[in-house]
Amino acid sequence: MSNKNMTFWGYKRPDGKVGVRNHILILPASVCASDTTRIIASQVNGVITFNNQNGCSQVPKDLQLTLDVMSGFAANPNIYGTVVVSLGCENAQMDLLVGEINKRTNKPLKQLIIQEEGGTLKTIERGVRYAKEMLAEASLLQKEEFPMSELIIGTECGGSDTTSGLAANPAIGSLSDKMVELGGTVILSETTELIGAEHILAKRAKDEEVKEKLYKIIERYEQSLELVGEKVRDGNPSPGNKAGGLTTLEEKSLGCVHKGGTTTINEVYDYAKDVIKKGLVIMDTPGNDPSSIAGMVAGGAQVVVFSTGRGTPTGNPIAPVIKITGNRETFKKMKDNIDMDCSGFIYGEKTLDELGEILLEEVQEVASGKQTKAEQLGYIELGIMRAANYV
Repeated sequence: MSNKNMTFWGYKRPDGKVGVRNHILILPASVCASDTTRIIASQVNGVITFNNQNGCSQVPKDLQLTLDVMSGFAANPNIYGTVVVSLGCENAQMDLLVGEINKRTNKPLKQLIIQEEGGTLKTIERGVRYAKEMLAEASLLQKEEFPMSELIIGTECGGSDTTSGLAANPAIGSLSDKMVELGGTVILSETTELIGAEHILAKRAKDEEVKEKLYKIIERYEQSLELVGEKVRDGNPSPGNKAGGLTTLEEKSLGCVHKGGTTTINEVYDYAKDVIKKGLVIMDTPGNDPSSIAGMVAGGAQVVVFSTGRGTPTGNPIAPVIKITGNRETFKKMKDNIDMDCSGFIYGEKTLDELGEILLEEVQEVASGKQTKAEQLGYIELGIMRAANYV
């Protein structure tokens, strides 16, 4: 099959989107509901949840970021339906959260308020019933064949070393170009890791408006750090990156931006907002990997491709995370965590185009149901960005 006709098998949603997984999400509206959702999820095979540290004691801008992520999770195409659980007195009130979800999707939705249900045990009982009912409904949905243009691919890098910029990130860039050619969407993330290379990306902006948005998110982030006396350009903030041979943030950024390939940048999105434009886009996310991935998944990414030089085990409960490395030794040491070895480019065994083709096939297989190493291990850690760089 030529790339032009490449397809994957997924699930059609009532809002018109296509999922690559068929999850039921037990969604905690706040930290006070997280243990309850954990217990509900533990009682029903095939449902997912996460530990939400937010949802209360937040100022409005910060709370809105949390609402954007939670509603984006419910709207993500990989979710069949959602059971929202709240305590009842948190900032993220049920009506606020459900209102945000309803703006973004029309998929099945159930609500439980612990204080109104009569406490934890009664909430768990009803939550388990709701989850099992949704799971039965979801099991009736048949996979269908779809073009690769239905995919939104998030890109991430963490635990970087010198091989990340030399091999793994360029391989993702080759994948990005191929996905764009197929009519799909690719998200370049991590605002901190654009700093020092923003002028290079700006030359590829579709128009002046997109260029200004790019510079704005960089400026906004730097200003937020200056308020607490920090200058991000003074050096690479990660000890692991330094140990991996990276000396400055600019050096790291020059390697990181390779994930975006060579095509035109069509839009710049704020954190966790719905990604609508096709082609290559940028999302304003933090450098923290679980938080960055959470933003892209909330924006609609069904699959994430993650490069790591030193070895990072990060996964996500909603979207499969494909882990790749350009470091042959890292792949040998962390084969249980990493899906693909891209070091062949460094050793002259593979071209970037060949690696891009292999990675595209991996994306196709994962989108059709193949489990990633992170999924096999049950890795679901995530974070939600706080509003520090939205001052």
